[in-house]
Amino acid sequence: MIDLFETQRDMRHRREAAVKRGTVAVLDIGSSKIACLVLQFVPESTLGSSDVTIPTMGSFRVTGVATTQSRGVQFGEIVDMNETERAVRTVVQGAQKMANTRVDHVIVSFAGGRPRSYGLDGVVEVEHGEVSERDIGNVLASCDVPPFGQGRKALHALPVNFTLDHKSGLKDPRGQIGVKLAVDMHMLTVSGTPVENLLECLRRCDLEVAGLSFSGFVSGVSALMEDEQKLGAAVVDIGGGSTSIAVFIHNHMIYGDAVRMGGGHITNDICQGLRVSVEVAERIKTLHGGLLATSADDRDLIEVPNPMAQWETDRRTVTRAELIGIMRPRVEEILEEVRARLDASGFEHLPTQRIVLTGGSSQIPGLEDMASRILGRQTRIGKPLRVQGLPQAATGPAFSAAVGLALHASQPQDECWDFEVPLDRLGTRRIRRAMRWFKDNW
Repeated sequence: MIDLFETQRDMRHRREAAVKRGTVAVLDIGSSKIACLVLQFVPESTLGSSDVTIPTMGSFRVTGVATTQSRGVQFGEIVDMNETERAVRTVVQGAQKMANTRVDHVIVSFAGGRPRSYGLDGVVEVEHGEVSERDIGNVLASCDVPPFGQGRKALHALPVNFTLDHKSGLKDPRGQIGVKLAVDMHMLTVSGTPVENLLECLRRCDLEVAGLSFSGFVSGVSALMEDEQKLGAAVVDIGGGSTSIAVFIHNHMIYGDAVRMGGGHITNDICQGLRVSVEVAERIKTLHGGLLATSADDRDLIEVPNPMAQWETDRRTVTRAELIGIMRPRVEEILEEVRARLDASGFEHLPTQRIVLTGGSSQIPGLEDMASRILGRQTRIGKPLRVQGLPQAATGPAFSAAVGLALHASQPQDECWDFEVPLDRLGTRRIRRAMRWFKDNW
């Protein structure tokens, strides 16, 4: 456990150093595409003279953008190191060329690893009447860390609620007077092997990792509106190989999970159903795909390449209704799995229960209506927030994770390893349900 916290601390220090130097890159490694954004942090304050500047967190612009087709990645995890290394090198070099600068540090999103959520809580006596940094570290160390297994790593450990003498909902109790300090913390763990493969791939690309975040978390940062993050909402990022789920309340992620299915599985179904190549199936899905059939779709013909054709006139066609019939069962299966994850999380206890769909596969026509019916809650399609310098081509739902990484790099949330926690006192006794504290405190 100590090694995990120290690794996260090291990455945080590298990120802070990169921001001070002024340039850092964010890298979204997905199963269908890899995207890289180069961020230039803008100096905002001067010290002593006009030629001495300090870049501050929160002020950045995008100076380079590049995307490439993902290779060697399945379910958000690397399965072919050499192919993924080549793809990462290609996209980073493209973003560097556009930005006309070199980047050595990257912040990465991660969608694989079978994430699991844990809700932890702890309580201590305030040592000297006024809550200090040491008290924060002590109460975080008092949390009962579950025995999540030697093969897993803590990806996030977010303090989401402090309570001081029964006064709940405190974001930062430091400096306040009280006797008893309590904390509720959300921990997200992932399988360690996929993470090690990802870090090794980036090392082979001569890149220093300055941060690693769950893709559902950063997608929520960019795709959820401010009131949704505050009052309670879930973001469902439907990518190419997996679907990430994150639940937010009071601007904190309190649950994360993933379904190992995505848009690539829909494409494969079209391949098999229409007997075409992956490239053709993807094009048909993009140009003609949908989920809600009408009477007109029985007459809407789609031309499909016929590899057995001997004459130019030997063309094969299918109706759009047939295409919808192929796509619909897989989308329903994905949404049913999402509903099961949300039900297990305790999502129904949130004051508001809006669901935001994002990711490249969220743009399938009819998905919003189908999701509202299957998930039983109000849904909408979420696009990432606009950030300075971001080109129009990178403003769609497919870039929610990449933009969320940029926003998270500029305004990172405090995590357990940002405090001086006496790690030798971390408990290992019991597991709590990820939202049990929510029903008791909010």
